[in-house]
Amino acid sequence: MLAFLVLVTVALASAHHSGEHFEGEKVFRVNVEDEKQINLIQELASTTQIDFWKPDSATQIKPHSTVDFRVKAEDILTVEDFLEQNELQYEVLIHNLRSVMEAQFDSRVRTTGHSYEKYNKWETIEAWTQQVATDNPDLISRSVIGTTFEGRNMYLLRVGKAGPNKPAIFMDCGFHAREWISPAFCQWFVREAVRTYGREIHMTDLLDKLDFYVLPVVNIDGYIYTWTKNRMWRKTRSASAGSTCIGTDPNRNFDAGWCTIGASRNPCDETYCGSAAESEKETKALADFIRKNLSSIKAYLTIHSYSQMMLYPYSYDYKLTENNVELNALAKATVKELATLHNTKYTYGPGATTIYPAAGGSDDWAYDQGIKYSFTFELRDKGRYGFLLPESQIQATCEETLLAIKHIALYVLEHLY
Repeated sequence: MLAFLVLVTVALASAHHSGEHFEGEKVFRVNVEDEKQINLIQELASTTQIDFWKPDSATQIKPHSTVDFRVKAEDILTVEDFLEQNELQYEVLIHNLRSVMEAQFDSRVRTTGHSYEKYNKWETIEAWTQQVATDNPDLISRSVIGTTFEGRNMYLLRVGKAGPNKPAIFMDCGFHAREWISPAFCQWFVREAVRTYGREIHMTDLLDKLDFYVLPVVNIDGYIYTWTKNRMWRKTRSASAGSTCIGTDPNRNFDAGWCTIGASRNPCDETYCGSAAESEKETKALADFIRKNLSSIKAYLTIHSYSQMMLYPYSYDYKLTENNVELNALAKATVKELATLHNTKYTYGPGATTIYPAAGGSDDWAYDQGIKYSFTFELRDKGRYGFLLPESQIQATCEETLLAIKHIALYVLEHLY
């Protein structure tokens, strides 16, 4: 009996890789109609510890929108009472976060090593970057573009047939630590590039004429932390002078309207913009690489989750880009292409109006550097699982996203000159 109990305990411990247990926590979705209701949610957030899932903070809530947030078990009654007393319409998206968290690992693929249909730990992804480059020397080379706050190497894969002065597309995944489907897509993309090269006309054409710079995980320290300590961690793991709070939001840390809107100067907030633009080593490494290769980089693609959206600049302002009509048409065609496979519906548009205003984002920054095709993807889903998309949805999510990325890449190729 004792041996059995030990086994069960071990199984449970490995099932939720995480210091925080999340038992009994709920995720609420509240319908917000007007300023009065926005003020109520902000009041609730100031008195109760709430983890905003969408939008990222109380300051970004807009009229006629829905707000998703996580509530600790001990605060649920308080929150429900508050919502009911103030006649706010709400539903519970997730009734017990712990059980949904454990159900994430539901894929039929059971391997000990790397798998494209599972969520992989950083050590596994790191080994994979080496393996995939070693196995495919004529298509992939690996380099280190910097190190993280905790001193880990940031690996970049260059995917494409070797050739002089090739135009390139830069793609990154894993900005926000808890968005696990994002790094899964970068790995899938590399696998498909290698697997279909020479067999599939579009991919072959793309890799012959373009290079893809793929950064599989930007926020490595944070990603590791989501596996070991707190599955819901979002930020980097850097220390802030004069504060015990850890981490900066790397996607509020770029020099694009830095810290003006939709970002916080409080190191304890999820949208903390950092002590200065590019204060984060991860952000700076990415920006330095792009600046150094600006003449060749024709498109910038950054992969996030969740909400099924394709966004383009600007997010730090309500102004429109010079090529807004072109970006809008390309986004429209891209989401249409994405939907052809599994009928997954995406919305699209400029960041500020389509999702919420937010300064210091990498897509706005890349656009302002002169990269005129700059897009943010928010992958599946629309909130049923949120950041806890089950492994059984990795394949379908990656397949449809690949269609979208190829569509953009082919467009860029046709509009180079």
